[in-house]
Parts: sequence; structure tokens; C-alpha cells
Amino acid sequence: MAGDKEDTTSTFLRSEVMSYVQMYIPLEVAKHIVSEIGEIGLVQFVDLNRNVSAFQRPYVQEIRRCDDIERKLRFFRNQINNEGLPPLKEDLTNNPKFGTETMDTLEEKINQNERKLNEFNNNQNDMNKSYIQLIQLKNVLEKVNEYMAESNFKGTGLSENKVEVGGDEKLLDHNPTDSNFRFIAGVIDRKKVFSFEKILWRALRGNLLFYHSEIEEPSIEKSEDTNEPLYEDVFIIMVHGAELVTKIKRISDALGAVIYPVSEDANARNKEMQDVDSRLSDIKKVLDTTRQTRIDQLTEIQKDLDDWCILVRKEKNVYNQMNLFKDEKKAIIAEGWMPTNKIEEIKSTLSKAMEEKNMPTSIVINEKDTVRKKPTYNITNKFTKCFQSIVDSYGIATYREINPALYTIITFPFLFSIMFGDVGHGILMFLAALFICIKEKQLASINNEIFAMLFSGRYVVLLMGAFSIFTGLVYNEMFAKPLSLFGANNWIFNTKGLNEEGKAEQIGDLEAFNKNGRVYPFGMDPVWLDAENKLIFMNSYKMKMSVVIGVIHMLFGTIVSLFNHLHFRSPINLFGVFIPELLFMSSIFGYLTFAIIYKWCTDWTGSNAPSLLNMLINMFLSPGKVEDDEKLYNGQGTVQLILLLLALVCVPWLLLVRPFALKSKHKNDPPLDIKEDIEEELAPKPFSFSDEFINRGVGTIEYCLSGISHTASYLRLWALSLAHGQLSEVLWNMLLDMAFGFENFVVRTIAIFLIFAAWFGLTIAILLLMEGLSAFLHALRLHWVEFNSKFFEGAGYKFTPFSFRKIIKRLREENRNNN
Repeated sequence: MAGDKEDTTSTFLRSEVMSYVQMYIPLEVAKHIVSEIGEIGLVQFVDLNRNVSAFQRPYVQEIRRCDDIERKLRFFRNQINNEGLPPLKEDLTNNPKFGTETMDTLEEKINQNERKLNEFNNNQNDMNKSYIQLIQLKNVLEKVNEYMAESNFKGTGLSENKVEVGGDEKLLDHNPTDSNFRFIAGVIDRKKVFSFEKILWRALRGNLLFYHSEIEEPSIEKSEDTNEPLYEDVFIIMVHGAELVTKIKRISDALGAVIYPVSEDANARNKEMQDVDSRLSDIKKVLDTTRQTRIDQLTEIQKDLDDWCILVRKEKNVYNQMNLFKDEKKAIIAEGWMPTNKIEEIKSTLSKAMEEKNMPTSIVINEKDTVRKKPTYNITNKFTKCFQSIVDSYGIATYREINPALYTIITFPFLFSIMFGDVGHGILMFLAALFICIKEKQLASINNEIFAMLFSGRYVVLLMGAFSIFTGLVYNEMFAKPLSLFGANNWIFNTKGLNEEGKAEQIGDLEAFNKNGRVYPFGMDPVWLDAENKLIFMNSYKMKMSVVIGVIHMLFGTIVSLFNHLHFRSPINLFGVFIPELLFMSSIFGYLTFAIIYKWCTDWTGSNAPSLLNMLINMFLSPGKVEDDEKLYNGQGTVQLILLLLALVCVPWLLLVRPFALKSKHKNDPPLDIKEDIEEELAPKPFSFSDEFINRGVGTIEYCLSGISHTASYLRLWALSLAHGQLSEVLWNMLLDMAFGFENFVVRTIAIFLIFAAWFGLTIAILLLMEGLSAFLHALRLHWVEFNSKFFEGAGYKFTPFSFRKIIKRLREENRNNN
């Protein structure tokens, strides 16, 4: 570890210095103290009752009470959502606290509202049933009158919805008013009409007349299976005999059909219709009044519902935290973590809160020694939060080790931009992210999972767009077209291959010479982007650039590990790990980077430039020997032999020094005697030479082999950059070039507008979204695997303080998802 007294100044480079504290809290003020600690949000309590069952802890009943109140609040919210009331404007700064109103009075108020609401619901349900029955009866009466008017009492004038079923010819000749002729009318779900008809035909052996007619308007009742509008049909059945009527009623009950008694006399039916209309009018008025009263009640509940949810959730979490404490006679003992530089501030805040509540009792907070692993607490803001999330997704930093998020702020968008470099695409991405950043307060409440991911990473996208503009200027590409920002190019192609001074350079199949002796001031000379050998040249350039950037990135990660070893005062890791890793990486891949830059800086006019790939292969196959046509500089063979021997020495150095040094250091260590009740994963582990030797062996093999694989992995920068440029060029050539090819002015103008819309849409969908996501994921991998593995242990656990702010945030997210 670092020294006994660490610098407690907050910095994003390392996590906060943490202290393990013990608190003695008087029992009578324990709830208020814990509540204030939740408002502060800087204390992570430790469970001191790990061996006690969750059902045997002291505040189980209080938590169950809060659960029951939350159930009632969810019932209120469901009722509000079902009624379709517009949501109130969310106040993100709202943080209600208990004042004169206690939990008892709040519970009583909620219970009263629940009783009233249940009463309204029961009354409305009863009246809805009566209303539905009357509507069904009205439809039945209307359809029976229509049927009687059409049938002319002989049974042969059936409409298309009337079905003759049966083999009894006498049935068709009977008058419906015959005393032996019975007819039954009712209502059934439209989806069941066909099944109902078939079952009746089989049960009655065809001795019936069946008629059905659709009801146009859906029922106010919803389908039980799909909760969709329920459409029904009126059916009329004519049969002989009371026994068949009994069978029909049983089948109707089984299929959920409702039968209504209907008079055979037309005058009686008309009178009954008038009575139904009158009753419907009365019930409709009562229903409207009841519904409006219920809506008023829900509106009043809605005004306070969010505050009630927050208060109850706070109360529940306070008791959850108090279940972690040891309960003494007159006080409770709590232990946990808090930032060292915030201890005095927390003491002062708690004392002030007790004075405001006229509670003279004070609490005692003492720092306590512990062997527990300390949590990692990195302070973030809205800008750094997403970068920290990128690192935390890979692993939580070990306590006080260097935080990779600091470097990720620059390196992540930079590596992304190498694969995505284009001025036009970068501007579009930058402007989209800039809009979200400017309107972040208005856009924060949008409830969409995909947009929420984009919104949380808005500053990452902003930097990715800005860096893409920069690398686009380096590549000199804007929507796959070159920019001549610094005047005309400085190169002229000459088929004779000679300039005024008689000097020439070979570029592909053509000779080229510099007409004015100066180079393009910044970025790629636009002449290369129009040359026939553009792809060959850009391939070579971007491939070597990827290797150079990759090696520099990995060497930087290795150097960062030096500061971790110095901070933790670990000379064994310094001499047994850092130095051999740095020498191994530098002697092979650092030398390759030097060779690339040296080759770039050398004028190879009139001679063949050596192949660097062959140089690296021959460095291992023929140590100390370099052919004349492959030579970069004098003494190259000797230098390569020394570097190769140095790399070979680093392998046993990495494997043996650290395990044996640690074995010597821990030789006389007494056995660990842990008296604290600590979770196994947080307790210190005794030194084991066999475990350390195996781990070091695996680490040595992994580091040596990964030097090659990780360097090759950075070639994805070249591959994706090439793919992005080629896709952009193909899109331009296939669409926009075609639009400008029409000779007719009117046709060309229309084509430009239409094709530009298609080109712009495809640019957004393919090049910005799909290619952007691909480049993002590849940049993520380069940071997680190639960069972080050089110095980042990631064996810590996150500091999760008891914080009302986070609890309220989660509660609001739940409410948004439920609305």
C-alpha cells in the first residue's frame, strides 16, 4: 500500500481515499440520523448481521408495512394510467421530506383514498354491468323485430345471416307464434358464433332454425384474453319443445352466451324497448357522474402520488439500512465506508440537522482499522460519467490504482476517428451530439431505451464527431471527395517522367514531379485522392500509421503501470514486471515503429525501399545479418541482434523474478488471523508461491504472445478506415454522380433533389449509424483488451453509498416505464 497518510485531494486520476468508520447512534434518533445520511449520500454501510436471517432482523415489520403501502401506490398509478390521465410535468429537483406529516398520517391518508377509490370502482363496475345488459337487451329487441318483420311467419324468407339447419320439414312450415314453437334470443362473442352453431346442430340433431346478426358497435366490456374491444352478435334460435330449450340454455352458458327473455308480441317488445331506452338514459347519467367523480379523485391523488412514492421508498430504504446495524440497548452501532476528506463535512451536516430538529443528542463517528478491501469511488460529472462507464463495464479499478477513464476521454474518440475519419460525417455526428447537449434538460425525460443510451453518451459522441473532423482533414476527405484547402496540389504527372531539373519520381504507372518544391501544408495532398494508385498508397500509409499508433498506445499503457508501482511502493513489480515488459515491447515493436518512421523520413528516390515485414522476419530468422538491398541504416544488423537478445532475456526475467522475490518477502509472515466477520471475497488472501508462479507463467506467455496479436489487432484501424472511405466513395459515385449525368435541366434538377435525399438517408443509416457503431465497438475493444491489459488490474468493487438521490432516480425511471 501507499504510505500511512495519503493525499486526500479529489482527482479523476485515482479513486478517492476511503476510511472505514464506526458510528454510535442513539436509538431514539437513529431513524433521523440514517435519513440524513441518505440525503448526504456518501456512506456505504457494511452488514454487521450477515449471520442473521432476513426474516429475523429487527425492522422486518416496518419494511412489510412499506411494501403494503407501495402496493397501494402502484394500484393508484395503474388506475391513473387506465383512465388515461395526462402525466404531470416531472420536477427533477423534487425531493420531499417528512415534515409535520409522519408515516402514520401518510398511511392513513393513502388508506382513505384507497377506500374511496375502491368504492367508486365497485359502484362503476356494478353500473357498467347493468349498462352492458341493457345495451345487449336493446340490440336483441331490435334484431328480433327485424327478423320478425322479414320472416313473414313461414320460416322460408331467411336472409343471408339466417341459417336453415335440420331435417324436420314440418319445422319450416310452422308459424313462429305457434304455441309449440319456442324461440330463444341472446348475445354471444362474435368469435364463438360458428362454434355455437355447430354445437347446437349436433346437440339438437338439426332440429332448429338459427339466425345471427352482427352488432356494429363494440361492447364497452373488453375481451378477457386480449384486452381488445369485444364485438358481439345477436342470435335467434327457433325450436320445438321445452326440452330442447333447456339444452340450448346449457350450451349457451358453456360458451358464455347471454340469453334474454323476449316477448313474442310486437307491442310488448316495443313497450319494453321504450323502457330500456329510458333506463339506459338514467344509467348513462349516473355513469358519467360517477366517472367524473372518480377522475377528480384520481387527479387529486396524482398531484401527490410522486411525493408519496418517494417518501415511502425513503422510509423503506432507511429500515433496510438499519437492519445492517448492531442493535444495542440504548444505541445502534453502524460501520461502513466514507471518503476520508468528507468525514468532517458529514459530521458537521449531521450535527446541524440534529440541531434543526431540536435533538441535542449527538452521534460518535470514529475511524477504525480493518483488513477489508476498500471500495473504489471515482467522482464523475455529466461529462466524465460515460467515459467512466466505458471503463467500469470492463472492470472496476482496484482501490487507488490509476483510472483509465482519464486517458479514455482523449484516446477513445481519437481511435474512433481514425476508423471514421471524414470531415462531412464528422460534422453531421458533431452537430447531432451538440444539439442533444444543448437541449439535454428537455430531452432528459424521453422514455426510450435506445435514445437513453445515446443521451447518456452524448459527450462521447460529441468528441467522436470533433476528432473525426480532424482526422478527416488529415485524410483530406469530405464525403469521399478531396478538399483543396491550401490551393492547387504541388505535383504534376508527366508521362515522360522528367521535370525541369531532369528529376522524376515513380507513382504507380506514371511519373510525377513537384513543380514548386514544397509539400502540402496539412493533411494528404489532394492529388493522391485522384490518382489511379490511390488505394495502394492509402493502404500502405494507413497500415503503417495503425501500427505506429498501436505501439505508442500500448507503450503508453505500459508506462502508466510504472506510476501504479510507484504509488503502491512495490519495487518487486517495478523491477520484476514493468522493466522487462517495457524492454520486451520496445526492443521488438518499438523498434518496428522506429523503422516505419525512419523509412518515412528517408528519400528513397533512385533506389528501392526495403520491406519492413521482411526486416522483422529476418530479425528472428537471421539474427545480426541484413542484406544490402534490405538495409535501412548502417549497423542495422548489430542493433537488431542486441534488441533480439534483450527481448529473449526479458522472458525468464518476467517469469522468475517476481515469484521468487515475493517468496523471499513473505517467508517469515505469520498466518493470517482475521477476527472480523468479513465476506470471503473482501478478505485478504495469504501468499501462495505455487499460485503466484502459475499466474506469473500464464502472464508471461500472455504478454509475450499478445505483443504480436495486440499489435496486429490495431490493424483494424486501417481496415475500418479503408472500408469507411470505400463505402462513402461508392455511395457518392452510384448516386450523386448519376444525378449530375442528366442533360435535360428540369430532369437533372428533379433527379438531384430525389437522389440527394436517397444519398443523405443512406449516409445516415449506413455510414453514420452502422459504420459508426462498428467503429465504436472496435475502439471499445482496443481500450479494453490492448490498452487496459498493460496496467489495469480491475480487481476492485464499486463504492455504493446509501443515497436518496440515486433511490429517487431509480424510482422515477420505474414510474416512466410504467406510464
